[in-house]
Amino acid sequence: MKAIILAAGKGKRLLSEECHIPKGMRLVCGKPLLGYVTEALNFIEKKDIHIVVGFEKEKIIEAFSNGYNFSVQEKMLGTGHAVESAYPALKDYDGDLIVICGDTPLIQQSTILNMIEQHKKNKNSCTVLSCMGEKGLALGRMIHDKDGKLTGIVEDKDCTPEQKEICEYNAATYVFDAKAMFKALEKVGYNNKQGEKYLTDVPMIMISEGLNVESYASQNSYEILGVNTPEDLAEAERLVKQLGK
Repeated sequence: MKAIILAAGKGKRLLSEECHIPKGMRLVCGKPLLGYVTEALNFIEKKDIHIVVGFEKEKIIEAFSNGYNFSVQEKMLGTGHAVESAYPALKDYDGDLIVICGDTPLIQQSTILNMIEQHKKNKNSCTVLSCMGEKGLALGRMIHDKDGKLTGIVEDKDCTPEQKEICEYNAATYVFDAKAMFKALEKVGYNNKQGEKYLTDVPMIMISEGLNVESYASQNSYEILGVNTPEDLAEAERLVKQLGK
C-alpha cells in the first residue's frame, strides 16, 4: 500500500500568501494540518507516502523531511493535475494507492482501514469516501442511480440545481488501483468551469469502462471537513479538542 497526500495548495482564504505559510502547515491545537493526515496514515511506511507540494514547498519539506517522499506541482491546475505530479515516482508501482487531501485533520485511521477492507473484498478499482452533511455545502456531490450504484461525482460549481439538493458529499479520500487510476487520469481534460483537471473525473471514466467503483460511507460527518477558511480552522480546532485527537 502506498499513498499520495495533496498538499500543494496556497489556501488563499486563509491568507497564506500574506502569512507565507502553506495551508498544510497551518496549526490546529499546535499541530500542522498535514500532521494529522500523516498520523492517520501511519500504518504505511513513510517511504511509501508521497506528499505533493507547491506553494511555500520548502516549509513542508523541512517539517516532514524524516522519510517522506515529495513531488512538486508547479502550477495549480486541479486535483487530477496534482496527482499526476507524483506519477514519475509511482509509474512502476502496481498495487493499491490511497489519495487524500492534506487539509483534512478529522480523518480517522479506522475509516481509511475500513475503506481498504471494502476495496480489497469487492476487488474495486476505486473506492471513494463519502459523508452525509447539511444541505448546501460547497463540496462535490455523490451521484447514484435508482439501484444505489455510484455513477459519478460532480463538483459543487458544476452541479445542476437538482444535484445541489444532494446531501451526500465527496470526502476527497480515495483508494485506487494505481495502474488503473493513472491510465484513466490520462483521459481527463480541463473542460469544466474551473479549467482544472479534476481527480473526480477518474471514477467516472472507470465506471464507463466497466471497472468496479464504489463509495464507502463514513458514519462520522466531521470527517468531511477540509480547512479552507479561518472559520474552518476554528471548527477543526474545536472538533479536535472534542474528539481528543
